[in-house]
Amino acid sequence: MTVVPMKRRPAEEATGRVEVVGRAVGEEAALSAVPLYFEPVSAGFPSPADDYVETALDLNEYLVNNPAATFMVRVTGDSMIEAGIHDGDVLVVDRSRDPVPGKIVVAVLDGELTVKRLQERDGKPVLVPENSAFRPIVVERGQELFVWGVVSGVVRRV
Repeated sequence: MTVVPMKRRPAEEATGRVEVVGRAVGEEAALSAVPLYFEPVSAGFPSPADDYVETALDLNEYLVNNPAATFMVRVTGDSMIEAGIHDGDVLVVDRSRDPVPGKIVVAVLDGELTVKRLQERDGKPVLVPENSAFRPIVVERGQELFVWGVVSGVVRRV
């Protein structure tokens, strides 16, 4: 997968909980294809494994549905840890998906970037963390909320 850096936002706007890493481009798909074993891997007790590859997994096809509308951000903080999003993870964000309630979104609230689950209460948007140590953020009248896109994947090194 080729990552094309996006134009950096001014520092005061980039101090939120996510950092723009780049934009996903699917032009070099052959370079991102890796062998895929159809045999599932047990996360519990070990199971016998076959020794052959069934196909190749193209990471662009797997993670990116709309390359022109997709970018990546790096997460800082642990407000989304119960959704499986950890500090240092890279999120795949699709701007073409509708930010409907229930989706995890990358948003700018009053100039600060954040990743939260989008909800709605009493007609107001609410940015809900997936960590009980944090409180939901009810977006009040007069605040500016822009949803940059819907999170469609998480990339993490182990």
